[in-house]
Amino acid sequence: MGNKDSEIGKIEWRDLTVENAEEVRDFYSNVVGWKTSNVSMGEYDDFCMNQPDSGETIAGVCHARGTNKDIPAQWLMYVRVADVVSSCKQCESLGGNVLVEPKAMGKSQFCVIQDPAGAVLGLISG
Repeated sequence: MGNKDSEIGKIEWRDLTVENAEEVRDFYSNVVGWKTSNVSMGEYDDFCMNQPDSGETIAGVCHARGTNKDIPAQWLMYVRVADVVSSCKQCESLGGNVLVEPKAMGKSQFCVIQDPAGAVLGLISG
């Protein structure tokens, strides 16, 4: 990402990772009114959820495959941090859990953590 909008602590992305991504994509398209576009993941497509008027991409619906296979099925926010690995260590030292270890995503890294109360959050750096 690496632009002026990539500020530490900023919510950068929202997505939902599920087994039945096509069905859930269609559900939200019909219930919320989002338009969709495909994102090739090689052997399958994940989906961008776009504002109906502007076409702005605001979220994703992803298959629980590949690097996403261990991500919980829930709407997940991704917050920008300085360093995903350091944030994972800090999470564990403060009583949280790392649900998805740091993984590469293009030029960035991401992980999924769980706070001591059980809430889940994605972190991204790079």
